Amino acid sequence: MSERDRGDWTPQELVSGGQALLRRLAEHFGSLDAQAVRPSDVDVDRISEPFLGALPERGLAFEELLTRTWEHVVPGLTQWNHPRHHAYFSNSSSAPAMLAELFTAAFNVNVMVWESAPSAAAVERQTLAWLAELCGLDWPEGDAVLVDGASLATFYALCAARERAGQHAWREHGASGGPRARIYCSDQTHSSIGKAAIALGVGLDNVVQIPAPEGVLPPTELREAIRRDRDRGLFPLAVVANLGTTNVAAIDPVEQIAEVCRAEAVWLHVDAAFGGFWRIVPELDEVLPAINGADSVVANPHKVLYCPMEVSALFSRHPRGLMDTFSLVPEYLRTPTEDDRLDHMNYSLQLGRQFRALKVWWVLQSFGRRGLRQRLDHTVSLAGQLVANIERSEHWRLAHRSPLPLVVITYHDPSRTPEQCDRIAEAVHRHVNDTGACAISHTRYQGRYALRMSIGNIHTDSRHIAALWDAVVRAEELVVEGVGHGARDTVAHSG
Repeated sequence: MSERDRGDWTPQELVSGGQALLRRLAEHFGSLDAQAVRPSDVDVDRISEPFLGALPERGLAFEELLTRTWEHVVPGLTQWNHPRHHAYFSNSSSAPAMLAELFTAAFNVNVMVWESAPSAAAVERQTLAWLAELCGLDWPEGDAVLVDGASLATFYALCAARERAGQHAWREHGASGGPRARIYCSDQTHSSIGKAAIALGVGLDNVVQIPAPEGVLPPTELREAIRRDRDRGLFPLAVVANLGTTNVAAIDPVEQIAEVCRAEAVWLHVDAAFGGFWRIVPELDEVLPAINGADSVVANPHKVLYCPMEVSALFSRHPRGLMDTFSLVPEYLRTPTEDDRLDHMNYSLQLGRQFRALKVWWVLQSFGRRGLRQRLDHTVSLAGQLVANIERSEHWRLAHRSPLPLVVITYHDPSRTPEQCDRIAEAVHRHVNDTGACAISHTRYQGRYALRMSIGNIHTDSRHIAALWDAVVRAEELVVEGVGHGARDTVAHSG
């Protein structure tokens, strides 16, 4: 066996391979406008075929591996980091964050205890302090940690709520016996609440979804539900409010909900995964409710702050709120460091932790507060451009008006039934995505099929918004004429 067969690339080979990859990425970003957002063929067998077969006995040259990747992987990707990707929630991986991921992979540190990665832990602490400030939180003594996504962050927050309510009884003795715990939210709240209830042993039957006819959680009905359950001998555990729902970016009246939770002694978790950082824009800071009265908050840099997947920030107002829930230190992880708050493994289930703070830190430092504000303000103006087009249209209406840059529309034609209008909207959705020119997603809101168009990619400008609206209008024309997707049945008039 040669030395080459035992070791890694040489530094020179690393430089050569890195330059080859960066050249391809530069070409990729330089030609984004000419590229489709979605693959034209998503057949499972055809997409999978190039990757089947036995593991090769001998390794490939990196240039050949890059070539195969660009031939077989790239064409089968939905390009989330594309200026015309408006499905789900737009996100971006900016240049400084991409390079930070390379740095993180190269040093490969584990940010579990202070001594395992001292400067990385210090960066995470400072980054979390900056993120809390950007969200409008003033919890200097509270807990905070970076995790992979909002779903897991919400689960951790509800674990902390249960621990605090039980005064460590659950931690030490488990969840046997006692009254059934209840979690309250609107019927617009993210499915992660149900998943957290499953994992916690609370159960889906004990997730109380309060109807939100206007898209937001009504405080009066919330108070009544909590008191009704308490009178029945049930245990109100937590309330989850939204600063930007997934469906339509609706914003719950968080300040009034916080008053209810304080009066009823119930933990309030705010899902600000999408909405948390938009208060950087002065125009939005004036209309977004304060969230400082919550017990915990999650906000996602990978949705808004130009960081690649995955990074979410979880904050708890209570000192040691997360630590008292999750800290469990075996002998081999005990260190001379006296302050256990410096050990990030104590804030969640995760022990092996990548240095995910670096990409956020690099973005915050590279763009600064002013640069972030200008970029996010530009995004808000682009959403306004799209809304203006919708308001001038004959048949499309805003399903819900949110200050956040998620635009949701439904189709209306007085000569057709609502069901026929919904079928037109669904056909338009399919046609827009099938062309590959843009990517949008859908939901059902107030019983209607709605198109969701999220604005937020760092590369998006007014040309792309014009192209998006043009794609919707052209698809509508084709569908109504019965050309697109065999839509003659779709557009049959009522009566």
